[in-house]
Amino acid sequence: MPMVLKQTVVAWATLGGLALFLIVGVTSANVGAFAVDRLARLFGTHFPALPGFEDFVRLVVSSAALMFFPYCQYRHGHMSVDLIGSKIPRGLKSLLDRLSLAGTALLALFLAYWMTLGMFETKADHALSRVLGWPEWPFYLPGIVSLLLWALVSAWQLFSATRQNHD
Repeated sequence: MPMVLKQTVVAWATLGGLALFLIVGVTSANVGAFAVDRLARLFGTHFPALPGFEDFVRLVVSSAALMFFPYCQYRHGHMSVDLIGSKIPRGLKSLLDRLSLAGTALLALFLAYWMTLGMFETKADHALSRVLGWPEWPFYLPGIVSLLLWALVSAWQLFSATRQNHD
């Protein structure tokens, strides 16, 4: 795999991890604020939780969730169940692997296409988050990039597997 693609996939997953750390941090702060509020109510006062917490978590999770898919594909971290793989001929197994890689690349492109259409529709509708009032369409972009990277990694693996079988 080209070094630039590998570095991009690793950096993208790292950004996804940072997004998850933000989610955990905001969630922890909100839970802490809730606990302080319960204590403050005993003394007749109020300590509000973080306004827009649900908006933030929903939007950032929707962005971060797909950011790990390209890295998982790069590391061959997908799950497989080998019930008959050890019993079929090597050539057939290689063909099935290539079909799986082609199917994965096509699926990722298909999802990226529909997600792009959804983003344009959301932008045209001027959809805003309920509490924070943030536009929702920009949060589609990381998902679209993730799906395109996933398709690219799968296509590269398919190309590499096909080339190895012809050498």
